[in-house]
Amino acid sequence: MEQSKNTEFRVSKFSAWYILIICTLLYIINYADRQVFTICTEFIKKDLNLSDTQIGIIQTLFFASIAVFSFPAAYLVDRWSRRKTISIMAICWSALTFATGLANNFVGILTPRSLVGVGEAGFTSAGTPLIAAAFPKKLRGMAMGVFNSAIIIGSAAGVIMGGFIAQNYGWRMVFFIFGIPGIILGICALFMKDYKTVRGVNETGQKISFFNSAVSLFSIPTLKWLYIGFAMQMIMAVAAMTWLPAFVMRSQGLDGKQAGMLVGGLSLLGIFGALFGGIISDMWQKKNDRGRMLTAATSMLLMAIFYALALYYDIRGPLGLTFAVIYSVLSLVGMPCLSAASQDVSPPSLKGVSWGMATFFCYTFGGAWAPLVVGAISDGLGGGAYGIKIGLLASAIPGLVAALFYWLSSRHYAADMKKVEKYIVEAV
Repeated sequence: MEQSKNTEFRVSKFSAWYILIICTLLYIINYADRQVFTICTEFIKKDLNLSDTQIGIIQTLFFASIAVFSFPAAYLVDRWSRRKTISIMAICWSALTFATGLANNFVGILTPRSLVGVGEAGFTSAGTPLIAAAFPKKLRGMAMGVFNSAIIIGSAAGVIMGGFIAQNYGWRMVFFIFGIPGIILGICALFMKDYKTVRGVNETGQKISFFNSAVSLFSIPTLKWLYIGFAMQMIMAVAAMTWLPAFVMRSQGLDGKQAGMLVGGLSLLGIFGALFGGIISDMWQKKNDRGRMLTAATSMLLMAIFYALALYYDIRGPLGLTFAVIYSVLSLVGMPCLSAASQDVSPPSLKGVSWGMATFFCYTFGGAWAPLVVGAISDGLGGGAYGIKIGLLASAIPGLVAALFYWLSSRHYAADMKKVEKYIVEAV
């Protein structure tokens, strides 16, 4: 049972937006640092003489490191400090991004790249509850929409700017340049307002352990099905993030700059999905107490279908580009719904680990393996555009399954929200 006082955590509009802006900018850098590697893949392969499987191993270990450390980092967030965790994480992953540019062989690039994942592991587990606490429930979907639009902006910035820099100044310079902003923003994060850390205890007054925190999350049906669905979704998402730049370079004969412009331009369309997804889910939630999760389920189903159609037509020609545009817009519609829902059904002492478990689950049982599997399929089919295409098409299947699990989650959402209405997030 959690002890609560009557002093609720409330901040001024300026402080709330400062939190949202700093966290969103850091999330942009977070995803830009992820995506610069994908646009540099062909350059790194040639310079360091690597195979598609080795590239897949690097990316798989990167995402695996996020998975392994996401829940421990989230547990620390709930027991220590959100703003301090965000600051330390940002500075660490940015310094390691810079170090990636110094690599001269497979191990030299594998090591810092894996450690970048460790640095990024706890960021969303700290940022998500902090933003959710700073904004009222009626605006939570909107705030999460702004926050999650960073995924698209960062991904697009990574491939567009990364492709331009790599083409003109070499792939190493990409990592040197992208390693700087996160350090500056990490310092700015120390000035954000933070809410009081809650001591989680059970009905007998004993401290809730690390293991019991994990078990407690799976006793909430909404979260159980959300986590499984998120793992399925991330198989498709991580496969696309990792291999789409290389796919269009091979299938259409584009150089790094051209591929970056195409993939990055399409990615930018997801901003509309992230922003409108948050707004639409808020509106649907007012009319239907399952609205947020139904938004996630519907958008996921459509996204997987149009993703497969875009790949079938090689993301070229009127049909291929049209399907790619629709997929790109839909790609972030569900994210504000998922992050908001994870907070809506969690008591204060589990808000960080709630999203931390989502991160752990989505990579451990989904996304972390996607780069390696697609790379292995590509090598098995000759290493060309066809191999990547088949691997990417296969990743659409778990995307369809994700929609089913989000629908199952929606069936419990309203009841689980009522169970935590008695708790408040306290001011320091």
